[in-house]
Amino acid sequence: MINHSGESPRARPTAERVPLQASAPARVPVQIGLFSVSDITQDPTNGQIPTEHERIHAWLQIARKAEDIGLDVFAIGEHHNPPFFSSSPTTTLAHIAAQTKRLILSTATTLITTNDPVKIAEDFAMLQHLSEGRVDLMLGRGNTGPVYPWFGKDIRQGIELALENYSLLHRLWREDSVDWKGRFRTPLQGFTSVPRPLEGVPPFVWHGSIRSPEIAEQAAYYGDGFFHNNIFWPMSHTTSLVNLYRRRYEHYGHGKASQAIVGLGGQFFMRRNSQDAVREFRPYFDNAPVYGHGPSLEEFSAETPLTVGSPQQVLERTLSFRESVGDYQRQLFLIDHAGLPLKTVLEQLDLLGEILPQMRAGFAEGRPDDVPDAPTHASLVAARAGDEKHAEASPAALQDTVTGRTA
Repeated sequence: MINHSGESPRARPTAERVPLQASAPARVPVQIGLFSVSDITQDPTNGQIPTEHERIHAWLQIARKAEDIGLDVFAIGEHHNPPFFSSSPTTTLAHIAAQTKRLILSTATTLITTNDPVKIAEDFAMLQHLSEGRVDLMLGRGNTGPVYPWFGKDIRQGIELALENYSLLHRLWREDSVDWKGRFRTPLQGFTSVPRPLEGVPPFVWHGSIRSPEIAEQAAYYGDGFFHNNIFWPMSHTTSLVNLYRRRYEHYGHGKASQAIVGLGGQFFMRRNSQDAVREFRPYFDNAPVYGHGPSLEEFSAETPLTVGSPQQVLERTLSFRESVGDYQRQLFLIDHAGLPLKTVLEQLDLLGEILPQMRAGFAEGRPDDVPDAPTHASLVAARAGDEKHAEASPAALQDTVTGRTA
């Protein structure tokens, strides 16, 4: 277990929330938000199945509600098959950007394996401009095997696709003219991706994985964020992958292991009375498309971070994650899955809003000063300005032969 604070993360009241986007980078040590996998699932309590249109517009209400209660991030997944509907995340996020002012808009997965990295570079740079910098993305291989042949790819090359495609994407955002030759796409010669990133700073990238050490290694190599969506696994599994990423992040010279940028997934269902929460959520859990008809709700809750109970139980369980992975930068919750009706999801957000100040205070308690805050566009712009100033003052700085970065 890692606990960099040396203390138990207990909840305390906190001051009012500071807006994310400001003229100077706002202090947000841990971004708290939502993610959705975009499933369309029958409500087991009444047999109703929402239409695609209803679910898409429900997303808009959920995103606006997330901003209203003070959350920081809204992230959506990418799927190209039923029972999911989110085949074009950037289109959806651009629409949400026009209806919100503060939310960071992200993806729960952008398929780096089957999407063309040139198109990813173009789409997210455009979204970055439209949202005034309120965008980042999470890259992943996805969990739907048939998607590979649909886009002309081979699932047996999934890791190789992820590594090579991101190598190109990374360059497209940082070089005005790119010459490229790889295994999986046609060569590029003198290619310029447009539009260029906002203020010359690419969107922050999270590399998401629940099982692949190669992806943790990739995130560490580039000094990017690592997101472990720990909704299906015991915390011991999450700890092992996060710790691997932290060690390799330090190895590549980006900072201390405790300074690596980590994000976690999670899920909850709350009612004021814990017995009411268990009774109401059980039929949804039992019939969920991913984990239904398997372990019992009690078994799954004991083995994974799923928390079904009172707001206080959700608060305490979430804050305990620091004991397993150390101080981290992003916590996203899955709450609109398994056929839960929109009314219930919005009620969940009201309850989350009530404990949000205590959750922020708990994450901040005992947090070492040298642990980075959650990345924002403003903080990345400020960091680049500092790096340029340092480079001007140290023109003869030695270069790391592994990463290509200056010391």
